[in-house]
Amino acid sequence: MADAADLTATELLAEYRAGTLSPVEAAEAVLARIARDDPGLNAYCLVDEETTLDMARAAADRWRRGATLGPLDGVPVSIKDVLLTRGWPTLRGSTTIDPAGPWDEDSPAVARLREQGAVFAGKTTTPEFAWKGVTDNPLTGVTRNPWDPSRTPGGSSGGAAAAVAAGMAPLALGTDGGGSVRIPASFTGTFTIKPTYGRIPHYPASPFGTLAHTGPMTNTVADAALLLDAVCGPDGRDWSALPPPDVPFADAGADDLTGLRVAYSPDLGFARVDPEVAASVAAAAEVFTELGAKVEQADPGLGGDPAGEFEVLWFAGAAKVVEHLSVAERARLDPGLREICEQGARYSAVEYLTATARRMELGRRMGLFHERYDLLLTPTMPIAAFEAGREAPAGSPSPRWTGWTPFTYPFNMTQQPAASLPCGFTADGLPIGLQVVGARHADALVMTACAAFEKARPWRRFTRR
Repeated sequence: MADAADLTATELLAEYRAGTLSPVEAAEAVLARIARDDPGLNAYCLVDEETTLDMARAAADRWRRGATLGPLDGVPVSIKDVLLTRGWPTLRGSTTIDPAGPWDEDSPAVARLREQGAVFAGKTTTPEFAWKGVTDNPLTGVTRNPWDPSRTPGGSSGGAAAAVAAGMAPLALGTDGGGSVRIPASFTGTFTIKPTYGRIPHYPASPFGTLAHTGPMTNTVADAALLLDAVCGPDGRDWSALPPPDVPFADAGADDLTGLRVAYSPDLGFARVDPEVAASVAAAAEVFTELGAKVEQADPGLGGDPAGEFEVLWFAGAAKVVEHLSVAERARLDPGLREICEQGARYSAVEYLTATARRMELGRRMGLFHERYDLLLTPTMPIAAFEAGREAPAGSPSPRWTGWTPFTYPFNMTQQPAASLPCGFTADGLPIGLQVVGARHADALVMTACAAFEKARPWRRFTRR
């Protein structure tokens, strides 16, 4: 049998049902993979083997008794280290947080997984306070890409993506405030969706406000559907949480997309895209035509790059994150984070509201666009993974991460569901991602389209070289 660490969640559950594999064996395989590969990747900032194996033993007992707690009982899952996890510290990649806690509360998504019997594999790395699109921080150092450890896995959910790609847990919880699940999914050849804002409840409320989403990170669309079903739905601590979907995501799917109206935008009207990325995404758009969709090249008309307005919202949020820190504590922050916090603290209320008005206008434009088109296809990233330990690649027009992520943050501003799935490789063997965007609340349609693409063009998963 294949190494259990290489099985998807769907495959693990089939093995559990057949009695050919136990949750303890799956957990042991994942822990062995972490011990073998994580020293070179730095995807995990916390591994607690005793707790993981205790959870797995309890799950194995439930499977033996036919008393499972939910669809993910016994499946290993990693948790990004910005999400509260009872009994484990949540340090957010920062030396300014006291590991002593107390740590006595789960965030909503973590609580749902615990209730369903999922096995926690550990906590994954993030840049300090999840502030940028790559993953390195003053506390745990640089996280690396399994496909090429000299490259970044992206961020801010870079540890989660690297863990999934390398078989260090088939499921991961990440967060996305400007692309933070989609950037690393594109760079690591994995799948993710940033669902409609409120689809997955969030607590504590993010200092970045309604830009921040929680999202599943997996190797397949089916696994993401399982994870979404497990964690979506109301939580009293999040006043903006949406009700659960009428039909479970795991039950959605289609072999063809006949009649679906699909727009393909190679650059959103303003982005510069690497030719290899552009060619792969264009070929992926053709697959939607093969699946029966009516595909047209069309830009949504965003009125130019909204990076400036996004930065006002994001940098002001960063300033809020650190407002309680002393001068000495601020001196220990990631230098780039310290810079944007200083910039964010200088914005006026009028500037913030002006950026909010641009955000509302983007939402209006996208709402009208989706009256004509069901889905929008774009590159997830205009480039492939670059050198680890840098905020921006060499030659970037901006020193900030927003200078090379033009396709992701606009859809945090509009709160729409946006998925990233692998659609090809560069000549250097680095993954390329396709972004699939739907209207607000059209999460199921996005997932259905991604499942159809995955079936038509199965992608090559990472294998250790």
